[in-house]
Amino acid sequence: MEAKIKPTIAILVTVPFIMVLGNSMLIPVLPAIQKALDLSLLQAGLLITAFSVPAGTTIPFAGMLSDRVGRKIVMGPALIIYGTGGLLAGLAALFFKDQAYPYLIGARIIQGIGAGGTYQLAMALAGDLIQDQERAQVLGLLEAANGLGKVVSPLAGAAIGLISWYMPFFVYGALALPIAFAILFFVQEAKTKQKGPALADYLKNLLQIMKEKGVNLGIAFLCGLSVLFSLFGLLSFFSDLLEKSFHLAIFERGLVIAIPVLAMAVTSYLFGIVLKKHMVKLMKWTIIGGLAIVISGLFLFPFGQRIFTKALFATLIGTGTGMALPALNTLITSSAPTTERGLVTCLYGTVRFFGVAIGPPLFSFATKYGEKLIFWSDAGLVAAIAALAFFFIHPLKILPAALKGGGQ
Repeated sequence: MEAKIKPTIAILVTVPFIMVLGNSMLIPVLPAIQKALDLSLLQAGLLITAFSVPAGTTIPFAGMLSDRVGRKIVMGPALIIYGTGGLLAGLAALFFKDQAYPYLIGARIIQGIGAGGTYQLAMALAGDLIQDQERAQVLGLLEAANGLGKVVSPLAGAAIGLISWYMPFFVYGALALPIAFAILFFVQEAKTKQKGPALADYLKNLLQIMKEKGVNLGIAFLCGLSVLFSLFGLLSFFSDLLEKSFHLAIFERGLVIAIPVLAMAVTSYLFGIVLKKHMVKLMKWTIIGGLAIVISGLFLFPFGQRIFTKALFATLIGTGTGMALPALNTLITSSAPTTERGLVTCLYGTVRFFGVAIGPPLFSFATKYGEKLIFWSDAGLVAAIAALAFFFIHPLKILPAALKGGGQ
């Protein structure tokens, strides 16, 4: 990696870290929010959905805009909106107290709109700047930062939640706004000869990418959706279980929830390094292997009777997610040239966010219909997607020539 782009990569690493706080920091606080506002588990889960659905909806437009005007000019304002939404949620809780729920939903929607222009554009910009096998390592580092955020955020949310259940909302603004200004003033972008092709050519090029690589990309998208749906559905359900069945206090819940997401972060970082050296040879198998580990965790989780066994099986889901995502990120980010990379990467981000959005409310049905039905149904779904990945994902048909030299 060139020395001159290392500061840019260092700043970009903070983007997935701050973005993931949007959901993960609230998970251990959800039971406290339920009590304070007299909500059902489903209503509390909608605080996750209210953030994730707008984010997923906004992402493709942010990607298309970034292809036209540049990555950082979209990321900076998006982070400002993200932080502002968090501050509004905290203020709503202060001023409206036990009547704050609808205002919290509105503030979370604003926050989600801002989140739509963050992580995926950081991935796209990293892909713009790094054209060789080192791209997999850098994208693995970004995913590891995302995972590290998932580790830190439950602990931070639990610790800050000891002050008050609404204090985590203020943290979003305190962190997002400085990072926004760092993006705007210090991040470098790849030099291009033009701002982008005419709109008609842009759409034509996208259609050509989908024609040539659509099946591979579609299944890769499903893989990303399935692992994040499983992980966030599990984390939301597990947090509620730790509070109601195991009677853990808020910080203790944060510690337990941090275990599977720490496994995800470490695994993402390590497999980013592995893929740098053996990209073509191992890419497909790390995706399928990661899905297989997720399936095993989903299948075994209902059998756990103690906190240790529940945490162990949850860690399998985190490990499998961390194994699959660096390969998926590299595969998808590398599928398009710089002029269309923003939109393609952001379409993937939309799918990821919808996986995160629908996981918590759907897994909440495990309290009504039983763990086995929900977890085993999800395991079957992930198994079907893994089978599609085995037959239809072909990295050689997606990766550019500069990345095909690794590990052949």
